[in-house]
Amino acid sequence: MAFPQVEAFRGGEDLVRVVGHRGARGVLPENSMIGFDFTLSIGVPLLEFDVVLTADNVPVITHNHHLHAPTFRDADGQFLIGEEPKVSSLTFEQIQKFDIGRLDGQTAYGQRFPDQAQLDRVRVPKLVDLLDLINAPENGNAYLMLELKSDPDLAHDTTYRESFVGRVLRDVRGTGLSSRTILHSFDWNLLAECQRQAPDLPTSYLTQLPENADDPGEDSSKTICPDFRGRRDDIPHLVKDAGGAFWCPYFADVTAESVALAKDLGLCVVVWTVNEPEDISRMIDLRVDAIVTDYPGRVQRHLSDLGMDWQTA
Repeated sequence: MAFPQVEAFRGGEDLVRVVGHRGARGVLPENSMIGFDFTLSIGVPLLEFDVVLTADNVPVITHNHHLHAPTFRDADGQFLIGEEPKVSSLTFEQIQKFDIGRLDGQTAYGQRFPDQAQLDRVRVPKLVDLLDLINAPENGNAYLMLELKSDPDLAHDTTYRESFVGRVLRDVRGTGLSSRTILHSFDWNLLAECQRQAPDLPTSYLTQLPENADDPGEDSSKTICPDFRGRRDDIPHLVKDAGGAFWCPYFADVTAESVALAKDLGLCVVVWTVNEPEDISRMIDLRVDAIVTDYPGRVQRHLSDLGMDWQTA
């Protein structure tokens, strides 16, 4: 099946797309409405973000399955200490009591983003909040790479997979944004469920080779991502055989040969998460279709300096 939304992420001659990772995590609070709005305002209409379900079955936009201590502050303005509550154990109303506008600079996670603005009264958004923003007339060229965050504790529960996918699709379809949404995950079983329930939406297959270290403060993908040991060169074929429209690998895992193979198979190659200037340059040289980044302006600048673009006219 041909998916029109795939073309919004596909590059071309002198064209590499830019995708704002969790909005623009390097400069504004991640997975926040202010971050998404900023990214759209600078001419980057492609957004990548994470969706988890609350206890009352509300799809919310946040990365980890637990409230992330370096980014969540309580009603007293204090960063969380001790055991992090699980998102799925809290109602949406309870989660709204936490502020995600600042980073704890004393943590390894906080030290990764020294330029992120420090704000107050920023809350975890519902998925539908972002969908409503995308529906605004001025955002008619925006497209979404929606990552379904598979719960490792429930990864083998078919009822959970069916319910999770169905609840997310209810919001996507209810706002009329099926034609501008890509379903995206490290959990290939979850993506199979997406294809079953939504054959009209393309699927994006996230991959990371097991030898790569996890980023500090992040939920690891390795408990849900397939084990690619000994199959590195076969990954584009595996994605294609699984019915994927996108291959979304960790940027350090790709080579000129793997990018060329994926493109020959008709896959759109979208690499994550590329922040450093030398890595941005290498991805441009490899002619990936799109670059997911915490610093969309940084990638724009590299492309502009090379006489390249990130959008079609």
